[in-house]
Amino acid sequence: MASTAISTHLPPIAAPARDEAGKALQATLVELIDLGLLGKQLHWSIVGHLFMPLHLQLDELVDSWRELSDTVAERAVAIGVWPDGQAAAVAAGGGAAALDPGAIDDVGVVRELEGRLANVTEHIRTRMDRLGELDLASQDVLIETVRELEKQLWMVRAQLTEDGGH
Repeated sequence: MASTAISTHLPPIAAPARDEAGKALQATLVELIDLGLLGKQLHWSIVGHLFMPLHLQLDELVDSWRELSDTVAERAVAIGVWPDGQAAAVAAGGGAAALDPGAIDDVGVVRELEGRLANVTEHIRTRMDRLGELDLASQDVLIETVRELEKQLWMVRAQLTEDGGH
C-alpha cells in the first residue's frame, strides 16, 4: 500500500501508526480476497449429497467476503493509504496453499472451508488487537470483520459432527 501525498483530509494519525495500520488493513484485504477466490473454487468443485446447500452457502459467504474487503479497503483509503487488491498483490500476500482442481466431496469442502476460515480469522484477530494501539476506527473495522467471520465459522463448524464428518 502506498501512502497518499495529500494530508489535508486525513485523520490525525501519526505517520508510523498510519503505515502500520495500512499494512494491517492491506494484509486483511488480501486474505479476504483470497477467501473469496477459494469460496468460488469450492463452489465449483463440490460433489455429494450436500451439493446444493453448500453451493448456495458458498455464494453467500463469497458475497460477504467481498463486502468486508470493500469496507477494509475503504478504511485504508480514508486514513491515506492506497489498497492493492490486484491479482499480483493477492498472489504475493496470500499464504494459503492452492486447491487442486477437480471434484471435492461435500465433507471435504466443509473441512477445507473450516480450516481456511479459522486461519484467516485468527490472523485478522491478531491485527485487530494491534490496531487498538494505533487507530481505534481501523480496529473497529477489523472488529466487525472478525465478528462476521466468527459467525460464519460457527455455522460452518456446525455442519461437522464430532467424528469429523456429516
